[in-house]
Amino acid sequence: MTSHIRLATSADLPEVGTIVSAAYTPWIEKIGQRPGPLTDDYAALIAEGRVHVLDEGAEVLGFVVLVPQGAAMLLDNVAVAPQTQGRGIGRLLMQFAEDQARAAGLTTMRLYTHVRMDTNIALYTRLGYGETRRVTEKGLHRVYMEKPL
Repeated sequence: MTSHIRLATSADLPEVGTIVSAAYTPWIEKIGQRPGPLTDDYAALIAEGRVHVLDEGAEVLGFVVLVPQGAAMLLDNVAVAPQTQGRGIGRLLMQFAEDQARAAGLTTMRLYTHVRMDTNIALYTRLGYGETRRVTEKGLHRVYMEKPL
């Protein structure tokens, strides 16, 4: 079956919520608190046109939240349904995010993750992102990373 990426609609909200919960709840124990994506307002993000979903047939397998910031595109969140991990869906969504930024004439991709999400930091590094700073925001210890496009 063919997958494709499209702008999310309000009808996708339940599946987006399920993916967020499944993807981020396991991190609570490691980082000692709820990760930021578990507190985001996905209904508002969808209404603002910030969320794109990757679906296969009628099933949403993952999503990405993109926010333009000046000359950069912030990859605010990327999440994949745990049962579909290992199929390259995350990489497809990351590539889509970069393609969207280029199409908008932006020159940089920006993202952040929690300092204790070491597997995420390693993945982003392999994809060409470099650490730019570490900050505490909203009570969360974050690592910001960027990639020139």
